[in-house]
Amino acid sequence: MCGIGGYSGTFDPERLGRANRLMAHRGPDDEGDWVAADRQVALCHRRLAIIDLSPAGHQPMWDEARRAVIVFNGEIYNYRDLRKDLEARGVSFAGQSDTEVLLKLYLTSGEAMLQRLNGIFAFAIWDARSRQLFLARDGLGVKPLYYASTFQGFAFASELKALLALCPDVARADELDPVSLHRYLSLLWCPGAGTPLKSVRKLQPGEAMIVRDGRIVRRWAWYQLPAERGLTPDLDQKQALSGVVEHLRTAVQRQMVADVPVGAFLSGGLDSSAVVAFAREVEPNIRCFTIELVGGQEEGTADDLPYARRVARHLGVALDVVRVDASSMAQDLATMVEQLDEPLADPAPLNVLYISRLARAHGIKVLLSGAGGDDLFTGYRRHRALMAEQYWSWMPRPLRTTMNQAAALLDRRNAMGRRLSKAFSGASLDPKKRLAHYFRWAENDTLFALYTPSFREKLRAAAAEAPLLEFLASLPPHVSRLERMLALEQRFFLADHNLIYTDKMSMASGVEVRVPFLDLELVDFAARVPAHLKQRGAIGKWVLKKAMEPYLPNDVIYRSKTGFGAPLRRWLRRELRGVMRDLLCAENLRHRGLFEPAAVDRLIAKNDAGEVDGAYTLFGLMAIELWCRRYLDHQPEPVQLSPARMPGAAV
Repeated sequence: MCGIGGYSGTFDPERLGRANRLMAHRGPDDEGDWVAADRQVALCHRRLAIIDLSPAGHQPMWDEARRAVIVFNGEIYNYRDLRKDLEARGVSFAGQSDTEVLLKLYLTSGEAMLQRLNGIFAFAIWDARSRQLFLARDGLGVKPLYYASTFQGFAFASELKALLALCPDVARADELDPVSLHRYLSLLWCPGAGTPLKSVRKLQPGEAMIVRDGRIVRRWAWYQLPAERGLTPDLDQKQALSGVVEHLRTAVQRQMVADVPVGAFLSGGLDSSAVVAFAREVEPNIRCFTIELVGGQEEGTADDLPYARRVARHLGVALDVVRVDASSMAQDLATMVEQLDEPLADPAPLNVLYISRLARAHGIKVLLSGAGGDDLFTGYRRHRALMAEQYWSWMPRPLRTTMNQAAALLDRRNAMGRRLSKAFSGASLDPKKRLAHYFRWAENDTLFALYTPSFREKLRAAAAEAPLLEFLASLPPHVSRLERMLALEQRFFLADHNLIYTDKMSMASGVEVRVPFLDLELVDFAARVPAHLKQRGAIGKWVLKKAMEPYLPNDVIYRSKTGFGAPLRRWLRRELRGVMRDLLCAENLRHRGLFEPAAVDRLIAKNDAGEVDGAYTLFGLMAIELWCRRYLDHQPEPVQLSPARMPGAAV
């Protein structure tokens, strides 16, 4: 797992070193760069050595005939099988790395190589024969890749901050992308290729491109999700139950390939517990890590820590615990936004940061994660709400509108009021729009009231859910509503939210996170499991829960769902109140010119009164302000924020 960057065009090669240094956390073990003789192409790399720790794994890596050079971020789990096949065809190797296998596979198979890869990756290959760059990203988007097309040419990097070192002119206030900012606030993340800057885009999951003479000459999708391919559920209950165990075990154990120790997240939820159960079969002494929230969880959610300890005792594995409170969160909030490169309005990334720091301190470079289980087999509240539509979706639109209006009057300070209000917030919409609406956290009327007139004008008719709706329209008509929602999870929520923050926050500590649930073979298998075996009444992930009964305690398997987050609503009313007021003061808001100070004050008051559930919207405004300070105002170091002066603050 590493950091990559480079360009094709008339960029300043001297900037390459700065870009690489800004990604030093992604690869503390080695670094390298290459600039073409004509200075029109350059590549850089930071290495986190996990497979083949020797100098033979150094990048940028050329083949022996200097036909092509690669920079690669990720892991290819089936690289040994690929290597054997290449050796049988007469290909020789200088080292033992998966990077060299990738390079040699390209030289023998070209773009067709992508279909043979099982792994997580973002890479760039400069082909000296055709004088073109070939870039690709893995099918589910586990590894990030940002790029910019400017008057100078084409530049790319694993992180936005490194990309801006190569082309700093795109980091200006007039380059802010209002549509993307609106999406960050509407959904907490930005679906699709957008970033806060107009000129900076993300290569999409399962996409590849060819760049020649500083211009993108071709871009295509090399991977499609099962729903896009129209894969039909065809398994009976027995096949589904046995297949879940077989495919998950294979995925977990396949992803344990490493020349360094492998650890695991263990939240006490089903997904991470299942991963550890199968990892322990290979490594009985696997070390696990979890979080303790000082002051307790959000109201309406269960405490994870007792369950994590229960699983650790049951499986006989070591469990290390890192304690988190509002004070540490406040101190690291600006660092979090800088590391994320995007203003994601969710404090959950800090948990990944703290666990990764602890793991690295114990000498662990690789962690297994349970991310993706909910996105394959259900488990989120919106899946339950979707299945409950059968009880009311037949009602005439005026009656559904009344339901929406009644739910909007509920007190949002308690969990049940928030959940009912959210479940019915899109009741009056048509079925396709309602499906996308389940991903919303803030309604347009709330957000547009916050925007300044100039910001609203730039948005015009932009719809936050547009990428989701376009994707839904492309799916075959026979795909069920639940499978459509799961496809949205897999295509957008994972890549543009969960996987972004997991990658960025773990790599901030030089730790690689692997996600066995997103093994492409397991993804295909999950699509073949019928909907009634995934969401059975109020029980989400039924097939996985039933399949794991021989391996885990029932009280862990059938516990209530808890998000991997923090008690943000309480913190913004108490411990982080001063931080919020400092960031969203009238002076700051007027200077930025995006949000109306009086409207922000009204939102804070309504949130305090329980009229709206505005905590994550307010956190989104805070994240945007912090992002602008770092990336537009170019503050050299993250601002240190402290809640210590607040009455009742956790210290």
